[in-house]
Amino acid sequence: MRAEKKYISAEYAARLGSSPYFYVVDYQGLRVAPLSELRKRLRGVGAEIHIVKNSIFRIAAKDAGVADLGAALIGQTAVVTGQKDAAAAAKILKKFVAEFERPKMKFGFLGNHRMEAAEINVLAELPSLDVLRGKLLGLLNTPATNLVRILNTPATQLAQVIKAKSEKA
Repeated sequence: MRAEKKYISAEYAARLGSSPYFYVVDYQGLRVAPLSELRKRLRGVGAEIHIVKNSIFRIAAKDAGVADLGAALIGQTAVVTGQKDAAAAAKILKKFVAEFERPKMKFGFLGNHRMEAAEINVLAELPSLDVLRGKLLGLLNTPATNLVRILNTPATQLAQVIKAKSEKA
């Protein structure tokens, strides 16, 4: 392998190694302006898209410890990676595909788990991380709220009985 290809392969491997997820898409038919728009949207959620050469990316994935990608890498390929929320990047891709009908989702990896296009779409439909945290805090707070209500009920009822007796007298 030529030195330039080794350098590019090492760069891909480093990007894959530092990212907790990556999505592989087929960008065929996507023009420059929409691709730039997709890059801008992904940048907003801490992700980026890079066009890759299949043969070099296959070597980089193997070097990064990703399972053999085999025949999955065909056609024009781009890879979305990021450091933050994997679901946010999947949401951006799903919305973008709905608008422009491209890029076509091929597959992805979340950690060491391979995800097909349908699984990535399910991930995109999940609520955001902040919403999930809010729901979790609400669930944790509910038992305490119910306990306080139960503890206050006898005292409230006693106060109502005393008030009713004092009003009759």
